[in-house]
Amino acid sequence: MNNPKYLDKIEKFFRLYKRMPSYSELMKIAGFKSKNAAYKLAHKLIDLGFIDKDSSGKLLPGELFGSINILGEIKAGFPSPAQEELVDTMTLDEFLVDNKEATYLLKVDGDSMIDAGIMPGDMVLVERGSEAKNGEIVIAEVDSEWTMKYLYKKGSKVTLEPANKKYETIYPEDELNIAAIVKAVIRKY
Repeated sequence: MNNPKYLDKIEKFFRLYKRMPSYSELMKIAGFKSKNAAYKLAHKLIDLGFIDKDSSGKLLPGELFGSINILGEIKAGFPSPAQEELVDTMTLDEFLVDNKEATYLLKVDGDSMIDAGIMPGDMVLVERGSEAKNGEIVIAEVDSEWTMKYLYKKGSKVTLEPANKKYETIYPEDELNIAAIVKAVIRKY
């Protein structure tokens, strides 16, 4: 099924407000006179996979919401003849997000991770709750200050290493709280 009625308006609302509408707002978007009609519309869109809802009933973008066409592959080596064919569709959430409730974005301020390809102004997609592994880039609270660095563990010793020679390795003295693991970097050109 292509785009059901009202989905474009819901997507426009989502892009404008960076959140899904409430049932009252959905009622206004669709021009309904009752919240019950908005509730039925939401459940129809949920059944079709365009939107979803969490355990509290709050509407969320679904797997098919805002999907992008995948047109094939592009060589990053030697040039080859271009071929464009629709291979599949996917959402960025489907590609980047494993646990939606534990995932959030942070805007990068500073250049301590530039050799890892993370530049000032980039957005990093991070996930809370996973156990950080050796060599992963983490968001950490160290001695009451927040930073993003590579995590290295050797026995009971933990270090946080920058990806820029201008910066020193951090050796936590009093406290270290690993809040999240960096899953992706998003840069807009």
